Amino acid sequence: MRAFQLSYDYRCPFAKNIHLHVVTALRAGADFAVTFVPWTMSQGYRADGAPDVWDDPSRDNEHLALAVSTSVRDEQPASFLDVHEALFRARHERGLRLVTREEIAQALAATSVDLSQVFADVESRRPHKVIGESFREFERYEAFGVPTFVLDGDATFVRYMNGPEGDPATSIAVIESLLTLMSQQGALNEFKHTRVPF
Repeated sequence: MRAFQLSYDYRCPFAKNIHLHVVTALRAGADFAVTFVPWTMSQGYRADGAPDVWDDPSRDNEHLALAVSTSVRDEQPASFLDVHEALFRARHERGLRLVTREEIAQALAATSVDLSQVFADVESRRPHKVIGESFREFERYEAFGVPTFVLDGDATFVRYMNGPEGDPATSIAVIESLLTLMSQQGALNEFKHTRVPF
């Protein structure tokens, strides 16, 4: 079994691509043990002297989807993959900003998640504390964006341009190839096309 951590913020289209591949692969029976890690892109853009964004109630709307998913991951894990996929698709395919409870409810209408339980947990700010702890954990790896994989104590940021296109075997192969590259080619620090090839 390949065990790894994988960070996400629903605002990032590259996180969407990789996470939908992972979700597709897991549903198809891939032998991955994935820890999904909430990570906020906002922390690096806060004003000097401002509080950490997860401790700042004035920024709660921009972290609502992240807090919701953190709650589901921790308290309703059987619903997590459905919620995770639905939030990414709502943000990037349906254009929902996911900054209000109404938008969250709309995005998750087809899932079986108990939103009253989720919103009570979010109101308690427990998920915000978890988001902060996750961010601090990934600081140890000098993480700068999402999605970042942590495999065997080493972190790798991946920008993958395409999401899944229907064949789960392809998604499994994409993630397997990335994990193999990370684990076997540690000397490869950067590999980047100079232009998008399409």
